[in-house]
Amino acid sequence: MPTLADLVRRHGPAYAQRFGERMSADQLRALRDLAACRTPALGGQRWACPQCGAQRFAYHSCGNRHCPACGADDAHAWRDRQQALLLPVPYHLATFTVPEGLRRPIRSHPRELLGLLFRTAAAALLEVCANPRWFGATPGLTGVLHTWTRQLEYHPHIHFLVTGGGLDPQGHWREPARKFLVPVHALSKVFRARFRDTLEARHPDWFAALPEALWQKPWVVHCKPVGSGEPALRYLSRYLFRVALSNAALLRADDTAVTFRYRDSADRRARTCTLAPQEFLRRFLQHVLPKGLVKVRYFGLHHPSKREALGLARLALYLRAGREPPASKPPEEPAPPPCRCPRCAAAMRPVEFLQPQPALHPFARGPPGS
Repeated sequence: MPTLADLVRRHGPAYAQRFGERMSADQLRALRDLAACRTPALGGQRWACPQCGAQRFAYHSCGNRHCPACGADDAHAWRDRQQALLLPVPYHLATFTVPEGLRRPIRSHPRELLGLLFRTAAAALLEVCANPRWFGATPGLTGVLHTWTRQLEYHPHIHFLVTGGGLDPQGHWREPARKFLVPVHALSKVFRARFRDTLEARHPDWFAALPEALWQKPWVVHCKPVGSGEPALRYLSRYLFRVALSNAALLRADDTAVTFRYRDSADRRARTCTLAPQEFLRRFLQHVLPKGLVKVRYFGLHHPSKREALGLARLALYLRAGREPPASKPPEEPAPPPCRCPRCAAAMRPVEFLQPQPALHPFARGPPGS
């Protein structure tokens, strides 16, 4: 089965040679990192079996957050930390999207406009939740940025995991009076107005270039209950340290086409998508985020400054339910299992550290601007 790194090594140099002048430094870095991931270019170790003498080489990972082969341990650790903070209340998943006419401007100015999307969506959700008519309290929000569809098209949106309850201005715990969190029609209007007003104030030139119709049509906001919150955390963590496509989804690849599997969001059936290699790389690279842009952010009771209040609310809710609260900290990660010999299954030992070999890098000659 092909991997994303295989495709980058095979087609990346030609893509960078053709489009390098139009690519961002972060996109060029992603190509270079994925091409070198777990190859001699990054160095590694030579392992030997003390019983049968078998040897194997283990090369270093690139560590790029867009690499599907890296970040799995980080994703699991993040999920465990968030699960340790879950409250014994129902949770909701709120999703904020923008109209199609805003996708290209956001893709052209990701650092500024993705940050604006995060802030205005969170502010809208907190504002509507604070309205006594609907909720009258401040919940905890954990927001995770996604920029893709299942076919890797550009579609920026933010998922918020929201506590089904919060603290009112007097410090009392309140829960929604109905099964839903807040009315999405009201949430959509506040979100649109906040995004519009903030964009006009901070980036008037960009605002003036947008059609007026963007601010007249309804913006799609969706909110649904997700039970204890654990399934939603598993879903969000899956893409927190990589982009939408996993290596397992790649089915076939050659010089003319790349085929990958995805699940149709309408009927949940498995489908396949076949693209030319250059188009596949274009779709993948448009989801590479600027360096330093944070994909997960916390608001309300989930903000780091509110951890003490969250902890007290958590304890009170468990006591009210007559349950013993679980440990507030996740258990320590166990030590990684030893490297096992493929012949006799004995624990292998590192016998040599291999220095990086830049000359073997697939981009050794470098794309333009590297």
